[in-house]
Amino acid sequence: MSQATQLKAQRRDEGGKGVARKLRAEGRVPAVIYGADQEPASLSIDAHEARQLFERISVENTIVSLEIEGEKEAVDTLVREVQVHPFKSSLVHVDFYRIQRGVAVHVQVPLHFEGTPVGVRLSGGMLEQHVHDLDVRCIPSAIPDHLVVDVSKLDIGDALHVSDVTAPAGVEIQTEADRTLCIVVLPKGAESAAAEGEGAAEPEVTGAKPKES
Repeated sequence: MSQATQLKAQRRDEGGKGVARKLRAEGRVPAVIYGADQEPASLSIDAHEARQLFERISVENTIVSLEIEGEKEAVDTLVREVQVHPFKSSLVHVDFYRIQRGVAVHVQVPLHFEGTPVGVRLSGGMLEQHVHDLDVRCIPSAIPDHLVVDVSKLDIGDALHVSDVTAPAGVEIQTEADRTLCIVVLPKGAESAAAEGEGAAEPEVTGAKPKES
């Protein structure tokens, strides 16, 4: 289960590109908080603190408790979007979604594939991963850090689907049940060789046909 982590923030009354540029020049990042039927509020956060935080947490499903300057109580949030500069890799803007205890939210939870498939270990196959995370619905306190998928029993041609994932109690998987998570296949070269071997014609028997008496 993801634990809440703290991040300090300040309210800002002005908006616009000029204000945003000024904030970034001061080492801060423009941000907004919305949700829970409340009006969106403009904030700013320290760029260095935010960067360090986002590097060590799972951004999609970790509860971030915003300690807003001048307010008595921290606000529990989820990070909905992090905009990064395309060239400088610096933070440009962050969207926070306000959550309420006991009220279910939709989040994306990463998949962890465990084990070595038997088809990889014994037959030279390879595991193709088609999905890296799942959409789930649960209350904030029940958000899992990840969902485990055991692939050790998969042989060549075997696949796992969303329906094969067991979610913890209180967590509802929203991704389509028939969606393929992973499959074990032969490398392309091996597939071609196998196909050629199966399609090869049986050797033709030559020789004179015996005469009928």
